[in-house]
Amino acid sequence: MGAYRDESGNGTWFTKFTYTNWRGEKINKKKRGFKTKKEALKWEENFLREQAGNLDMTFKEFFKQYEKDVRPRLRENTWRTKEQIIVTKVIPYLGDIKVNEISKNSIVKWQNELMKEVDSKGEKYSQTYLRTIHAQLSSVLNHACKYYNLQTNVARDVGTMGEKEASEMLFWTEEEYGKFIETVKDKPISYYTFEILYWCGLRTGELLALTKEKFNFTNNTIRINQSLQRIDRENIITEPKTKKSIRTVVMPDFLAEGMENYMAGIYKLKDNQLLFPITKAYLHHEMTRGSEKAGVKRIRVHDLRHSHVSLLIELGYSAIAIADRLGHESIDITYRYAHLFPSKQNEMAISLSNMRKTNLEEEWEKLLEDEDE
Repeated sequence: MGAYRDESGNGTWFTKFTYTNWRGEKINKKKRGFKTKKEALKWEENFLREQAGNLDMTFKEFFKQYEKDVRPRLRENTWRTKEQIIVTKVIPYLGDIKVNEISKNSIVKWQNELMKEVDSKGEKYSQTYLRTIHAQLSSVLNHACKYYNLQTNVARDVGTMGEKEASEMLFWTEEEYGKFIETVKDKPISYYTFEILYWCGLRTGELLALTKEKFNFTNNTIRINQSLQRIDRENIITEPKTKKSIRTVVMPDFLAEGMENYMAGIYKLKDNQLLFPITKAYLHHEMTRGSEKAGVKRIRVHDLRHSHVSLLIELGYSAIAIADRLGHESIDITYRYAHLFPSKQNEMAISLSNMRKTNLEEEWEKLLEDEDE
């Protein structure tokens, strides 16, 4: 263990030592090419600290180790979202503090600063975004607790900021959607993307990954088993968001007929060819164009999924049935859209009153029978 001058005569230094890896095996390690003895010893120190799981390192340094551990397990788009949040919203505040010295007070001050910050439009961050930021920090510290012997996750101990769901969920009624869709009929690719999003409730990535082979016009179904992400200007096809997301969605007859005609109009369409070779930016542009032309409120592309749920609730379908169609857990549907389900409180109270009334009448009749005897 130590640093030595390289005998090759190039004036550099190397470090040579033995360490125990995570399997308990003794490993000989040698690293060349350092300009000074100090650099060689520093590299050795950092290497051994990472191997030992010693969290006497800054949060910024630990995040590099976290990336090595976690990134291979995540979809690239998921990792980039996580990385962007940590690098821009956490490291500027907590990056230079040692992980084992991040205190509850540090977390509270960090939360307070973020709740005062504004975005590029001069608006404060949404409650859902604040909650997401906190969740990402907590995720990193959970990893430190689980694999690197950090005693406690102070972010979890302090508690989150923000709210899980926004106070208002935007969606279009069928009438509003009808006005909108009329304005984009001039572009078939726009028309049918929005038709599928509204009438089938797909996620945008699921829509963009659709190919001819995923459609069955005998049963009017779409097989959802892939999602498309745009990363570094390249289309990356991945598995859907969750296992629950792999599903078969039945189209209404009019949409199935329309999609069959749309595909027939594409010259020499191959089975594995993307049906909608567009970007999310294109959809955002078309949403703005159509909304303004139709005179309806502007909602996000993802809000078409909320609109689909609202429509199904209005038609009387249960949370379980809706969750199955959307690739969600039923509890998520119940929680997120509870305010859209019709209230049964009055019916419940009336039923309980009737039950109580019936029981009292039966008891009274029995009492009269006993007196007659």
